[in-house]
Amino acid sequence: MNNLRTAVIEKLLPRVETPGRYIGREWNSIVKDHNKVRVRMALAFPDTYEIGMSHLGIQLLYGLVNSMEEVACERVFAPWLDMEELMRTEGVPLFSLETYTPIRDFDLVGFSLQYEMSYTNVLNMLELGGIPVRREDRKEEDPIILAGGPGALSPEPLADFVDLFLLGDGEETLPRVITLFNDLKQKKARRKEIINAIASSVKGVYAPSVYKVSYNSDGTVAQILPEHAWVPMPVRAATVMNLDRAYFPERPIVPYIQTIHDRITLEVMRGCTQGCRFCQAGMLKRPTRFRSVETLLRQAENCYRNTGQEEISLAALSISDYPYLEKLLEGLQNRFNPRKVNISLPSLRVSDGLHRLPSYLSSVRKSGLTMAPEAATPELRRAICKDVKDEDLFRGVAEAFRLGWRLVKLYFMIGLPGETDKDIDAIADLAYKVANIRREINGAPGDVNLTIAPFVPKAHTPFQWEPMVSLERIKAIKGRIKARIRHPWIKLRFHNPERSVLEGVLARGDRRLGEVIYRAWRMGCKLDAWDENFYFDRWLQAFQEVGLDISFYVSRRRGPEEVVPWEHISAGVRKGFLNAEREKALKGVTTPDCLKEECTDCAACPRSPSFEKV
Repeated sequence: MNNLRTAVIEKLLPRVETPGRYIGREWNSIVKDHNKVRVRMALAFPDTYEIGMSHLGIQLLYGLVNSMEEVACERVFAPWLDMEELMRTEGVPLFSLETYTPIRDFDLVGFSLQYEMSYTNVLNMLELGGIPVRREDRKEEDPIILAGGPGALSPEPLADFVDLFLLGDGEETLPRVITLFNDLKQKKARRKEIINAIASSVKGVYAPSVYKVSYNSDGTVAQILPEHAWVPMPVRAATVMNLDRAYFPERPIVPYIQTIHDRITLEVMRGCTQGCRFCQAGMLKRPTRFRSVETLLRQAENCYRNTGQEEISLAALSISDYPYLEKLLEGLQNRFNPRKVNISLPSLRVSDGLHRLPSYLSSVRKSGLTMAPEAATPELRRAICKDVKDEDLFRGVAEAFRLGWRLVKLYFMIGLPGETDKDIDAIADLAYKVANIRREINGAPGDVNLTIAPFVPKAHTPFQWEPMVSLERIKAIKGRIKARIRHPWIKLRFHNPERSVLEGVLARGDRRLGEVIYRAWRMGCKLDAWDENFYFDRWLQAFQEVGLDISFYVSRRRGPEEVVPWEHISAGVRKGFLNAEREKALKGVTTPDCLKEECTDCAACPRSPSFEKV
């Protein structure tokens, strides 16, 4: 046991609320001798252990990188407030769980950017680890800071702090980055040479240091220019085209403590072509790719054998669209029902086939049936390209209630482009109708958990040019819905309006926001995704000190001709397609799913005539 581990276990952990977050050495974790590897990487998740260990991507990259013989990959998470205070008091740097090595001693530190409200945590973890927060301040001996995940596709707010962004599917880019880094390290290459070499030769890697950004007098971006001839323009995100051949973690780590998703997660498919115009994941993850039933059954069996978990979750953006879902469920039930292992599904798409699924899942643990209609009127659904019909929703809910489900979870968005008060009132009306379906079946109303989230325009979507509704309007809508919900069986949860506005700023922000993030962090902003730690007034002060206006980022409509801060980043979907979808939204015209209809030429897959031209 090294000295740091001894100090942490003996002096710090007895004094914190959840010591299991910091112990490490869990079942299936991997500990390598640092003297026998050439590259050491810290995989950093900028939130607490419970959140990070529930994310499949962390498990996947951890197993994938550790499968490389000359590489040691270890995990690090954001400490909770009590642990951080003790670490600062005792002079303990942020350390990895596997070997209690300070993260400043790693060659590479890679952050997973899943949510804009974790950005201050990135800065806090760097500083806790003894690494200069700004990339320009780092020395030769400092680790190279990587970042991936959906946040990397709109990277400019963190451009001052990250050396290299890895865009798209990490299974494609990360091993190549590590291999090239290892080669350059053995040749004694300098830090800047390594960063430039990786950015120039690995597809899907963006180095902000080699791009220059200028601004117009009105604050909009004027140009984003590469500083050298070899700099890629645009940077195209990497894509795993065959999921059956892609790495999957069949020996996932089993945490000591309960996490948010304490179960086996099978990634059934990746991508979605439903074309919902608000959905960033649906655009970033194109094209749609499936795993075979045979592969999934093998992965489920191996994961169960290696973990003993009592629940298997099927993960996808739209699990209802998996073409072999019934065959997969039959295979899983045959294998795991006798072992008392539950099968769970994420949010189900409301479709004409929804009513068949509850009967097929009669043996599934009935904790709740989750569906996301997103909008409650036909007009608004057409505008957002959400192919949902009330009658399909009601048939599916009725079948679920007949088979013993008591709870239905419904997700809606407010503030969508073109929304009216009629659309708002329809949300409450629809919740009442769903609750009363069970009353018609057995005399008692069903429970409905109604979650309402403000619409946040995101980069690389057809709505990337649209304004976000004002904070005042969000609060007015919240009050209007609360006034209409007077049913004891309907529970309403509304996302924090101020946090949603800030998310909207960071989601489409430019490089100037780096100073805002830095100042907000210096004022104590961190763990902003947690209600008890969110201080909107401090963020407002940071904006004021930097001289930037929040409304500039969220309240104005952008024209398709405007240079957006992510203009030099390509997720594979061409800009013309996004603009055409925006025009269709204004006319209330939907676009058919290209898996079932003709190609829409979004450019994300080989079927598209524009493939590889963006």
